[in-house]
Amino acid sequence: MDVQREIDTRGLNCPLPILKAKKALAEMQSGELLRVVATDPSSTRDFQAFARQTGNELVEQNSSGDEFMHVLRRR
Repeated sequence: MDVQREIDTRGLNCPLPILKAKKALAEMQSGELLRVVATDPSSTRDFQAFARQTGNELVEQNSSGDEFMHVLRRR
């Protein structure tokens, strides 16, 4: 997957990962991919709701240990 930008939100709790993702997406072009790495377990649910509310596509979500990875496509 060709991700154009990645942000590290490890150690941050809701709503900070969403706010940082929103800011990053605002600086990106339509169709570009953003990867967000988080440690907040609720980030999975939060990013699903964020994608529905903003129209950005949630391309992928997965976890490894205590880290959660979310990939969003800019609308």
